[in-house]
Amino acid sequence: MPPPPVVTGLSPIEGPPGTRIIIRGENFGTKSSDLIGLKICGCDCLLSAEWKSPNKIIARSGPGKGKGDVIVTTRLNGVGTCNVSFKGYHETIGPMKESAVWVEEAPLFVWGRHSLSPGSYQQEDPLGLSVEGNDKKFPEDDLLELFPNATGDISSENFSACWFLLENHHCTSFNDLQAGLLHLRRKVEGQKEGQLSFLKANVGSVMDQADTIATLMDKFEKDASVYGSESTRKLEKSIKESEREARKLFDDVLTRRDRAEKTRNALNVLARFRFLFCLPCVIDRNIRKGEYDIVINDYTRVKNLFNKSEVPVFKTALSEIEKRVVGLQKMLHDKLQKMPIPIEEQKRLIRYLVNLDAPYEPAWDAIRSYSNYINLRFKQCYEEHKAGENAVAEELCKMKNSQSASKYSKFNSSYDSLNAVPENILFVEDLCQLLSELFPDLWKLGQSYFTGELHANVEVGHQANFKNIVMTIIDLFCKTLRSAVIPHTLDKNADKALVGAWTIPDIDIIALWLPVCLRYIRSTYKILIKLDLPSEALDIISTFILDFKLYCMSVLLKQTTEQVRQLSSQENWKIEFAGTHSGITELPIEFEELVQTVIRLIKESVLTTEQREISLLENANAQKELDKQVETLLSSFYSVLKSLAFQDDESGYNEDHSPVVSQLIGTPITAYRNHDANNHIPIWECRLLTTLSNCQYTNNTVLVHISRSFTMNGYSLSKLAIENVKTKFTSLEKALLDAYLEHKSDPLVGTIEPSMYLGRFDWDTNNIPSDIRPYAKECINNLIHVHSEVYTVSPSLVESVLPQVVQTIAEELFRLMSCVKKFSLAGIQQARADICALQEILLPYSTPKAKTFFNDALDIIPSLEKSSSTIIEDILKQVRVRMRLQILCLSSSALNGPVIT
Repeated sequence: MPPPPVVTGLSPIEGPPGTRIIIRGENFGTKSSDLIGLKICGCDCLLSAEWKSPNKIIARSGPGKGKGDVIVTTRLNGVGTCNVSFKGYHETIGPMKESAVWVEEAPLFVWGRHSLSPGSYQQEDPLGLSVEGNDKKFPEDDLLELFPNATGDISSENFSACWFLLENHHCTSFNDLQAGLLHLRRKVEGQKEGQLSFLKANVGSVMDQADTIATLMDKFEKDASVYGSESTRKLEKSIKESEREARKLFDDVLTRRDRAEKTRNALNVLARFRFLFCLPCVIDRNIRKGEYDIVINDYTRVKNLFNKSEVPVFKTALSEIEKRVVGLQKMLHDKLQKMPIPIEEQKRLIRYLVNLDAPYEPAWDAIRSYSNYINLRFKQCYEEHKAGENAVAEELCKMKNSQSASKYSKFNSSYDSLNAVPENILFVEDLCQLLSELFPDLWKLGQSYFTGELHANVEVGHQANFKNIVMTIIDLFCKTLRSAVIPHTLDKNADKALVGAWTIPDIDIIALWLPVCLRYIRSTYKILIKLDLPSEALDIISTFILDFKLYCMSVLLKQTTEQVRQLSSQENWKIEFAGTHSGITELPIEFEELVQTVIRLIKESVLTTEQREISLLENANAQKELDKQVETLLSSFYSVLKSLAFQDDESGYNEDHSPVVSQLIGTPITAYRNHDANNHIPIWECRLLTTLSNCQYTNNTVLVHISRSFTMNGYSLSKLAIENVKTKFTSLEKALLDAYLEHKSDPLVGTIEPSMYLGRFDWDTNNIPSDIRPYAKECINNLIHVHSEVYTVSPSLVESVLPQVVQTIAEELFRLMSCVKKFSLAGIQQARADICALQEILLPYSTPKAKTFFNDALDIIPSLEKSSSTIIEDILKQVRVRMRLQILCLSSSALNGPVIT
């Protein structure tokens, strides 16, 4: 804190009231408004003070008498000190002397006799010196200290020559004083000589006077013996009687003279003090005009001039003025508390009341009125929007209970179009606007009060009370907003009548407006930050914003989760191609777009941290909630795919009507069963394959894109959340693949054994083989059919499905060969030719296990001599030629597209 002001020099250092003083010192403030107090010898002189610089002030002295300090008070530095003193004294003022104070003037003469007051008598200087240059008198207080019980009056018994010289000749030179002494001596000597010469020249007259006195004495004694000791009583009585008779003759004249004198004196008083007696009317006129500054200046002037007067007529006039001033004080005080009112107008009214010495605390009363007005506006805003919500609810209830459903539907559609914004959202907007408009003025008013700008006395404890007012308003604001949008975060003990109670709309409606609400709240928060509020108040809003952002994020993710769950109804089973991955529908792309959209929205509204906000990602609970919601969102698509793959459908798979995939035993193979031609829903096996492709694309591509998008937008998903989702999709892939294989490979493999022994074939045959058996060709053709079905949906699934089918076929052949009890030479040749042909043709899709099964099956078949093996080679050569198309279909090049020969 800067040091207090210090007065180090005065010019002049003494003088009568009204003396122009130059005050020099330090820390007088940086501008004129910093000077809030100036006392000279205990008298307030701020009105005449003129601030020049931080080191200089010019002012006029007040009516103080004697020595005293010059005390300067500034707004920031407080009350100062003084290193020098100023001495005030009162001059003896005559009719021709200018004066800065009022002087009571005595009448110059009275009817009938001349005034012989001492004031009209001027005594000649005994030293015979001129006193024209001695205007500056020696202070009387100092003379009293030097010469107690003495005086400078020559006619007084306590006359002191030193007092006289200091009072009248303190500026006279020593040579002049010596000349004055010689003048006084000559005058005394002259008076002595004049008395003796007077007596000598008039000795005869003196003797005559003595004789006359003696004669008068003799006559008085004779009269006393004749008339008594009181001989003059009759004379006195006659004189008094004559005087009474004379007065009777002049009573009317004297009465009229006295009345005229009183009238003249009254007129003189009215003329002289016209300002005082006309002031009540002037005050009334200025109050009607609203010129309160003039009223205050006039009132202050009258108080300074007549406040200490004991004259009854002056007291009566002052009483009338006081009545009007008291009425003005009450009017200004009522006007100060009437809301709404601009803050500048409030400050002006407070200044008026302070200058009028009103018996109120105008600044504090204004603060309390403003805070009550803010609370009232909060309540009115709630009641207005709550009434709107209730009106809509009642109208909807009436329409629902109406017998006409069409009318209700019509009303509901019109309501949705005209009232798209919920009332609680409108309430949040209006409440934020109210606080942004009203609270800054309250805070500025309080700051002006406590910094001394309003020149009002700050009572002890008001600072704590003002802080409590600010905290109460901010707390009520946040609790009211919580009740409107996030009531679940309210304290259970919160007063519902104070903070309100709202009906929260559906998640689909509220989610659209939460980011808008967050912008309103942040805008208000920025305004409050600029006011430099206490950190406790800002922390309340910061905590609310954190909770609101968390709720906003949760609602947005939940809404997106619901939208994802509704994707199952939008599946059209139309195969699309997405980059390098083919065989997917629009579903995974739509899922990714929904998630990307909510990520961008969360980034813009929630994850972005503005000034003095708590980062959502730095809060452990918020991060945990975000991971949970994101995992739920991503898992919802898993549920969609699962329901689409395994949902019951009349046109889907039915075990009772499952076709036998064998042409040898009389039932043709069909790629698609009969299904609804209107909605173009494929058979259940194709839906499995399509869903499997979507699942793989989601797991391998979409989740990677989503995870990267979260990272790019400032948030990294926890590895556990991603792994949990990937695990679900992986398990779904396996379940889909197993379901497809179960309904495809099992019937296919189940036909091998019946086809192998069709026509009562036996491996102990004597028929020399010339071609592979039909069951082997059927296995190849069935596998080609599966390949075609899978490739039609998604070529990428071929590598996942066909190896499993081939492995199942190899395992079944191994089992069948193991069950053969006896092989003839022809049977050995046939079996080896069949197994070798299948092993060669199915090699592109043979897994290590499948190869093992093929080799084990060959090992079970007895070996042949080299001469007998030529038949097998010939059969294999013929198969390569005859089944060239089948071989090309199952070759590794078939993975890149169908082969046409």
